[in-house]
Amino acid sequence: MTYYTEINHCTGEGEFIIKLTSRQLEILDIIKKHAPITSEQIAEMLNLTRPTIRSDLSILVSLDYIDAKPKVGYFPGTRKITEDENKQNLFDMKVGDIHGVPVIVRETTTIHDAVVTLFLENVGHLIVTDEEGKLVGIVSRKDMLKVTLGNAAASAMPVSFIMTRRANVVTVSPEDSVMEAARKIITHQIDSLPVVVPVSSGQDGDVNVVGRISKTNIIRKLLEMLAEN
Repeated sequence: MTYYTEINHCTGEGEFIIKLTSRQLEILDIIKKHAPITSEQIAEMLNLTRPTIRSDLSILVSLDYIDAKPKVGYFPGTRKITEDENKQNLFDMKVGDIHGVPVIVRETTTIHDAVVTLFLENVGHLIVTDEEGKLVGIVSRKDMLKVTLGNAAASAMPVSFIMTRRANVVTVSPEDSVMEAARKIITHQIDSLPVVVPVSSGQDGDVNVVGRISKTNIIRKLLEMLAEN
């Protein structure tokens, strides 16, 4: 948690400001959605222990962001999150907090089967992995459209023939910020990014796919945050 003093330019007096941590903001969000809720339930949703979040809960109660009743649990308090705090929540949010399930095909999958998957899942890209689940590439609607137009035999080809190879695939990790993911999506003019983690036992650069973050994920989260204010 960050503490700092902000000077009121009208009175010249200092006002003590507390900047909430990303975990505290996440706790507030959980309580707002699931109140009344116990500390054990909050800790379970965060994959943490109850003692770990005890100080966060105490701070939030003391600041009137939340309130608590014995044998009932926690519920929203009288103080609301300010616009600046809400913006900070977006800045601090991690890819791992909002990414979706990856849509994956194997490198041996035929282009025909990949096209079927693409339309059934209603996505713009398919993530391509090897048999061990390691990322080897990405194939897009455009890739498949180019190769299949006027070439009936192409549908039997494996997607590995037309995919963008791993070295040229833009990725993010679960610990990257959502803002960084949004910058990469805009900069590279793509619809989504594979969310990856390093392979513990493998060659340098090998990664496993654990998720997918898209423009839709980011916009949906932003709309949820706006609707809560």
